Amino acid sequence: MIGVVIPCLNGAATLGRTLDTVAGWPVVVCDGGSVDDSRRIAAERGARVLSTPRGRGVQLAAGADAMDTPWLLFLHADTRLSTGWRDAAHRFAADPAKAERGAYFRLRFDSDARAARRIERAVAWRSRALGLPYGDQGLLIATTFYRSLGGFAPLPLMEDVDLVRRIGRRRLEALDAEAMTSAARYERDGWLLRPARNLLCLSLYMAGVPPRLIRRIYG
Repeated sequence: MIGVVIPCLNGAATLGRTLDTVAGWPVVVCDGGSVDDSRRIAAERGARVLSTPRGRGVQLAAGADAMDTPWLLFLHADTRLSTGWRDAAHRFAADPAKAERGAYFRLRFDSDARAARRIERAVAWRSRALGLPYGDQGLLIATTFYRSLGGFAPLPLMEDVDLVRRIGRRRLEALDAEAMTSAARYERDGWLLRPARNLLCLSLYMAGVPPRLIRRIYG
């Protein structure tokens, strides 16, 4: 019923754990030119590997086009899902009332830092109040609804925000499961600087700045 689409670029360090959490489901890994072991790891775990141009929007769109399942689950290569996520996803997908809605998971970082908990709470508020869950929270959506919205735009950045804005806040809901996401970028850049940079990028995008320019700030 649900096909999993995972964009990847040099994600060997985390991809295996991500794929393990969706084992047994149809999975396509959209590789944007990895030079590490990402493609081998994906193939060994039974995923279909699709070579695509680099750019998350392009990769996600290509993966969705390659799937023929009634539902799509978009998931980042450094995000693994918690126990119970399958039941939560099945309940959502089995409800006819959800045919034109999207769902996301609660964000959780793989870090014990107190700052991680603060950011998780802020993300929960942003997702609920503003209808802006990011790609690292996953996105579950019916294929027909996804296509009626025009799918992912070929953007180098903000492709997730672009799509959820078209879905609309009132048609988004949180699933009762967690998406455990790598905290590596936050630990590298700082628990204050990284969120500030993300907020700046979002503000610039909302102001109409082209994503190709925002990407230079995002890094």
